Amino acid sequence: MTVSSWRARAGTTFQTEKRPATGSRGVVVTNHPLGSAAGSEMLLAGGNAIDATVASLFALSVVEPMMVGIFGAGFFNIRLANGQHHVIDGYSTAPAAATEDMYTPVADSGPNYLKSVGDLGSIGHLSVGVPGSLKSWCEALEKWGTMPLADVMAPAIRFATRGFQVREYLHDAIVQYSEIIGRFAETSATYMIGGEPLKTGDHIDRSDYARTLRAIAENGPDHLYNGPLGAIVCDYLARNGGIITMQDLAEYRTVERTPVRGTYRGYEIIGVPPPSAGGVHVIEMLNILEEFDLAEMGFGSPDSIHILLEAMKKAFADRDRYTGDPDYVEVPVDRLIAKHYVEDFIDALDLERASPEILPGNRQGAGEAGHTTHVTVADADGNVVAATQTINELWGSKVTVPGTGMLLNNTQQMFDPHPGNALSVLPGKRVTSSMAPTIVVRDGIPEFAVGLPGGVKIFTSVLQAIVNMIDHRMSAQEAVEAPRVWTQGQDVEIEGGFSEEVRSAVVEKGHRVTPVVTIGYGMNIVQFEPGGVIAGSSCWRGDGHVVGIGGGFARPGIDFRAASRAARPSTDDKFSPGLGPAFEELPDGASEERA
Repeated sequence: MTVSSWRARAGTTFQTEKRPATGSRGVVVTNHPLGSAAGSEMLLAGGNAIDATVASLFALSVVEPMMVGIFGAGFFNIRLANGQHHVIDGYSTAPAAATEDMYTPVADSGPNYLKSVGDLGSIGHLSVGVPGSLKSWCEALEKWGTMPLADVMAPAIRFATRGFQVREYLHDAIVQYSEIIGRFAETSATYMIGGEPLKTGDHIDRSDYARTLRAIAENGPDHLYNGPLGAIVCDYLARNGGIITMQDLAEYRTVERTPVRGTYRGYEIIGVPPPSAGGVHVIEMLNILEEFDLAEMGFGSPDSIHILLEAMKKAFADRDRYTGDPDYVEVPVDRLIAKHYVEDFIDALDLERASPEILPGNRQGAGEAGHTTHVTVADADGNVVAATQTINELWGSKVTVPGTGMLLNNTQQMFDPHPGNALSVLPGKRVTSSMAPTIVVRDGIPEFAVGLPGGVKIFTSVLQAIVNMIDHRMSAQEAVEAPRVWTQGQDVEIEGGFSEEVRSAVVEKGHRVTPVVTIGYGMNIVQFEPGGVIAGSSCWRGDGHVVGIGGGFARPGIDFRAASRAARPSTDDKFSPGLGPAFEELPDGASEERA
């Protein structure tokens, strides 16, 4: 399906590679077909969007293990059918034994700013943060779900028990990290049989993880946070240089936070607040873009790309300056999302020339991992969930705890190894993030929900999806698959979907352009259409699959006895032999169905 011709005259054309799915009873979109299957199973069983989301996440921890797990971190953005909005911050924290100087930095500026000597902050047992995923998943289910934990976990347990087929996406992830995975015997034993990466089509055994999931289904999240699973993890880490203790696990708390809200051309944008940078800076950038007629400029035109890039520079400069854990640093959220805050920036913006590059300096998120997963779900009652979850880098710490099948996160990698800064390591501190699960509302009614994995490229990609939907009037499928651009203040990345002519015109405006294959990864979106139809879309950058549920239950009050009597022919009625009671014999030999 090609973008419509009027858009082609104004800017860039492209073709979508996937197709959406629709349903009247609910839609589930995840980055793996079995993840979407698990969520849809809950909706079909009578559950709601929260039940489906949690089921999908447990399933994804089985089939997308390099991206997400119960020993991970993330955010829920939830809109309930009654109109209430809730954000659950399940991000990981630094262990109590963490210190500002626990890692030795390799550089004081540039792209290696967050790297530590020996990669201790990103690989191995000392890189593991106190996890929030399992607790946040279970709390969301308990507060707003309708189904028991064991029922919601059943698909994940089934997938782990039976195993599943390796797809190319997983195979490539193993191959690309095979050298590092090979250093960790337990992880290598699962994903590199005989030292060779599993191939596409191979069967993968997750039976160890199935036992872990069954124990959690029976005992709840305390099996990890206050029980034998936690003791196994902490003992193993202590014997290998890790510092997480049972007290760290027992004292971990999720935080229910107030969503950040902004407006854009009559739509309300509802996102996640700090410690995530996503919601604040999506709104800040939209406040800039609202002053320009992007629709008239056209999608993918050099002018519209230039405006997007300049807004991104401003957002990243403010992220570097302000964003962090609000319990440790003051984040002026209200000021950053106020429309008047960007007025001076807009007045100074040169529509024909790029602003000066931002010097590398202390780049928050300069090394933020792009390997995450995202789930978007809506049900027929009006519950909507956008959830982004991660174990941080691909394969997290690369550590699997023996006998559990559980990969551990490496969220400590996100801390600044330099002491004395806003993102330096402190006990109990949450790292900041670029996650941006976003819900867009108009006149109090949800219009769409969107999110994706991609590290520092998440919130700029969400921004572009919102602009695609609202300004360029794209379909949801077009909006998620459209080519993207990105900058953090220096080089500009532009996906190959833009022509050489467009790239050259952007260069002429003073931007230093690097063509890339992808910016961010598999975006998911759920859109509410007229007539009670819900549509879901996923993009070509991931294994995203959509399940739309239609149909419904029988009309109440059916008289089964009457139906049974009607099925037996009466000697008083004339029926054509073989046609049954639904057809009368007519004089001319023709038949017509009874009204």
